[in-house]
Amino acid sequence: GKLPSLGGKEPPGQEKVVLKKKITLVRGISIIIGTIIGAGIFISPKGVLQNTGSVGMSLVIWTVCGVLSLFGALSYAELGTSIKKSGGHYTYILEVFGPLPAFVRVWVELLIIRPAATAVISLAFGRYILEPFFIQCEIPELAIKLITAVGITVVMVLNSMSVSWSARIQIFLTFCKLTAILIIIVPGVMQLIKGQTQHFKDAFSGRGANIMGLPLAFYYGMYAYAGWFYLNFVTEEVENPEKTIPLAICISMAIVTIGYVLTNVAYFTTISAEELLLSNAVAVTFSERLLGNFSLAVPIFVALSCFGSMNGGVFAVSRLFYVASREGQLPEILSMIHVRKHTPLPAVIVLHPLTMIMLFSGDLYSLLNFLSFARWLFIGLAVAGLIYLRYKRPDMHRPFKVPLFIPALFSFTCLFMVALSLYSDPFSTGIGFIITLTGVPAYYLFIIWDKKPKWFRRLSGKTFTQFWDLLRDRVIENPVYGYTQPHTHTHTHPLMFNNVSKATAH
Repeated sequence: GKLPSLGGKEPPGQEKVVLKKKITLVRGISIIIGTIIGAGIFISPKGVLQNTGSVGMSLVIWTVCGVLSLFGALSYAELGTSIKKSGGHYTYILEVFGPLPAFVRVWVELLIIRPAATAVISLAFGRYILEPFFIQCEIPELAIKLITAVGITVVMVLNSMSVSWSARIQIFLTFCKLTAILIIIVPGVMQLIKGQTQHFKDAFSGRGANIMGLPLAFYYGMYAYAGWFYLNFVTEEVENPEKTIPLAICISMAIVTIGYVLTNVAYFTTISAEELLLSNAVAVTFSERLLGNFSLAVPIFVALSCFGSMNGGVFAVSRLFYVASREGQLPEILSMIHVRKHTPLPAVIVLHPLTMIMLFSGDLYSLLNFLSFARWLFIGLAVAGLIYLRYKRPDMHRPFKVPLFIPALFSFTCLFMVALSLYSDPFSTGIGFIITLTGVPAYYLFIIWDKKPKWFRRLSGKTFTQFWDLLRDRVIENPVYGYTQPHTHTHTHPLMFNNVSKATAH
């Protein structure tokens, strides 16, 4: 049976429980910058340089990736202002290509992409926060994982408690990130003024970059810029989205692209290409050379930067699950909102066990290789959907329009990167492809198949009821959440949650 829902029949004097519009322009910019600048710029330079073979070419790739990401972001600005629903890629694919591809997208996101991406950025957080304590020796792996697990839990609790607080902390962490980048850029510019340009002489000579390396260099670059799409996951919570979304996207992408290119220039004023390839943490090597004792601050800033990415990612993606549940493609419980906190609590909590499993399981980086394929495939499809909508629904209200060559070039690049990765790393991409395809039988099993046998329904119903009781007893009646009255089980109304019925959703 369905959970009782307050949707439509609010008691007198009570407002309908919805996610509030709490995201202003500054918060929007901090969500985008704060999620893009994670560990990427402090780790990725090595991957880009390795696959381009020269300093000059790697700087070209960083610039091109920034411009391409801006193109993708502008396309998303048009999609976000014409389709005013939260959910990002999922919503656009649902709108253009229908429920099956949209379900496959949310299936891969829930099972692997989000838990793996959160675990990877969290591990970087754990490693950098312990760095100052283990200067002379290797950091034990278990210590990193335990600190990481604490970090993940703090992010989940924060996002369950308050939208305003997670947004405020995001603004503060965005300042920390920009400070970290300035700590690198300013001494780098000083070095240039002093004439330290020896690493830029013959910038394009070096071991020749083979054509096969370029798509991989692109992957690393685009990975460092990934995150420009997160504001579209929370469209319904943005104040005045028609103006705020395009403005936030353009300002953020300009700041990030200039910051990234200057950071790479700064690295090369002090570190040669050969030394950069040997370094595990480029930012730390750089700061040890130039900043003396002050260099201890850099790992702490990088750790804060990673924490901001974790926070922004969980904040945005929990909305994706909330929207998919509202559309009837994920369990109904995920579309419930905490009555007082106005947070999609179950959609946040569901990520925690999955991320922990990823954290303590095998090689995360190979997982990310499997799934960068799925991510770019679906982003390319969503942007191609924009072109399709232009022809299919020309009279649709579009407050913000981009020239058609922008989405065309961007979706072509995404699909080209996916095709090349199939060619250059067929094993990892193949596994990613198979994981993605498991969404198809899952769709028919859970969504389409109505005549499920009794034992199947009883099993899934029982699991669901037990999970609900646990959630209500532990979370809803927890004094932390300001609700201490005991429930009488004859009245099993989930008072602290309100289901957004499909009627109110659209």
